[in-house]
Amino acid sequence: MAKTERRIFMLDFEKPLYELQSKIEQIRELAEENNVDVSEQIRQLEERAVELRKEIFSTLTPAQRLQLARHPRRPSTLDYIQAITDEWFEIHGDRGGNDDKALVGGVASLGGRPVVMLGHQKGRDTKDNVVRNFGMPAPSGYRKAMRLMEHAHKFSMPILTFIDTPGAWAGVEAEKLGQGEAIAYNLREMFSLSVPIICTVIGEGGSGGALGISVGDKLLMFEHSVYTVASPEACAAILWKDAKKAEQASMALKITAKDLQELGIIDQILPEQPNSAHADPLAAAAILKKALLSNLEQLEQMTPEQRRDLRYQKFRSIGVFHSVGE
Repeated sequence: MAKTERRIFMLDFEKPLYELQSKIEQIRELAEENNVDVSEQIRQLEERAVELRKEIFSTLTPAQRLQLARHPRRPSTLDYIQAITDEWFEIHGDRGGNDDKALVGGVASLGGRPVVMLGHQKGRDTKDNVVRNFGMPAPSGYRKAMRLMEHAHKFSMPILTFIDTPGAWAGVEAEKLGQGEAIAYNLREMFSLSVPIICTVIGEGGSGGALGISVGDKLLMFEHSVYTVASPEACAAILWKDAKKAEQASMALKITAKDLQELGIIDQILPEQPNSAHADPLAAAAILKKALLSNLEQLEQMTPEQRRDLRYQKFRSIGVFHSVGE
């Protein structure tokens, strides 16, 4: 059953690697059945698999990284929370009569310290995605997030956010309920919070839907995640009136972790081993936990005023360029 699922969700550029791994397993099984020593052949094939893995995942295009960021088996916010916390208590509702399932959050214990965690939540299958609205929050989701962040501010708990959304819900009803105002309110208020804020792009960070919970002191990003002002499909449709040019748009948008680090937008890239977060979720969770604790330790040594100033200067510097000679 597991092998069938892997084939269903196999990306095109992953096929050579899975085919080689399948060949290794077949040879190993035949050798056991016939009591033949093929250890040297298997060793050579495994070495080739390691080399092939490096070749494939070191030369991914932005469009291929986008495919990985959207992979249905990629760890979600709740997956990471359950893997890295000692205790977790989810809090529901925006205190306005709604509980948006596309954005989850609550109080947790991380490394022995109380924290508030929140993030976008996608589904695992079509039914779950419908319930979660494909990870696209409505205004009530951002108001729930702000409620949780105000709670963290009041009780001096660090805030950890996890970003994984194609964008905020763009429906007519969302606009009627104040989608733009809800996101803008979060942006303003997050700059004023005195507690440490660490934001991590764990999958797809799309548009204002991502930005609504990503104003922080530190912005971390998994190696094969993407963070963009608009989806490549939307960008292609706007610029060239042709969504099929999404691959071209993905290159122009500079959506990869490496590009964004060079532009000074993100602070740290989290590696995905052995090749992607969905291949080994527990390894990805361990890397995330280590990075969060390390950054928390640094931020907690600063005063609230220093953290707010760091946050302000970080975002003021984004998009600023100097001409040669200035």
